[in-house]
Amino acid sequence: MTSDDEIMRDTLKRMRLNGLLSLWDEIKHEPWLRRLVEVEQQERARRSLENRTRLASLGAFRPLADFDWNWPRKIDRPLCDDLMTLRFMAESCNVVLFGPNGVGKTLVMKNIAHQALLDGCSVLYRGASDMLKDLATQESSVARSRRMRVYVQPELLCIDEVGYLSYDNAYADLLFEVVSRRYEAKRPMVVTTNRTFTEWPQMFPNATCVVTRVDRLTHRCEVLSIEGDSYRLKESKELAAKLAADRARSAPAPRKGGQNTKERRQMPLPDTTPA
Repeated sequence: MTSDDEIMRDTLKRMRLNGLLSLWDEIKHEPWLRRLVEVEQQERARRSLENRTRLASLGAFRPLADFDWNWPRKIDRPLCDDLMTLRFMAESCNVVLFGPNGVGKTLVMKNIAHQALLDGCSVLYRGASDMLKDLATQESSVARSRRMRVYVQPELLCIDEVGYLSYDNAYADLLFEVVSRRYEAKRPMVVTTNRTFTEWPQMFPNATCVVTRVDRLTHRCEVLSIEGDSYRLKESKELAAKLAADRARSAPAPRKGGQNTKERRQMPLPDTTPA
């Protein structure tokens, strides 16, 4: 059985606190040692999360607790809850979120990504068009290969809005190279799209063997389909109605017991000509 002393020494080695290790025989019974190591671990975890969150570039997003589960006409909530456990990452599965605009695909994706950050993983979030443009504009094959590693290395890659634009053959090849490299490295992705897989040839009209390339994405894959009307449009309508109601409440009420100013201006002046 491993003793507490051995566990503490292993912790100091992992944290590279070599100064404390060199004085181990002198300080191992000091009451402050465990508290010092605990504080150092907490601070390192905080800095790591802060740095990984900055690199992930998630931006602002709503927590899943604010999601209106009654709004979509169809959504597999148990599957969504399971995705938040990150089991799919342990099994090297991809996740594809299908649905029309405004139904919450990006909200679910960003919450999964945030949970992965809290779990200690490296994460990168990018819009599909931004990622492909970034790769396509590299000036040489060496630069592109180096840049490709940016999208292959993170433990979780989130690609948003695949299918909102059509891609030429070069962009299609770049997208599927990212997919293939991550497939070979067994590093999962979360992808949102408004197109079913049968519609993907329309996104890549000039690409060859689209079905074969998509197979790399879907071989180990969880699919969450969301059906419904745009929640953003619903919120816009509700906001417009609220603003209209606020304006109506703040409008000045008509004066009581007399004519208004416009009516008074239209009254004829009294005749002051001497009789």
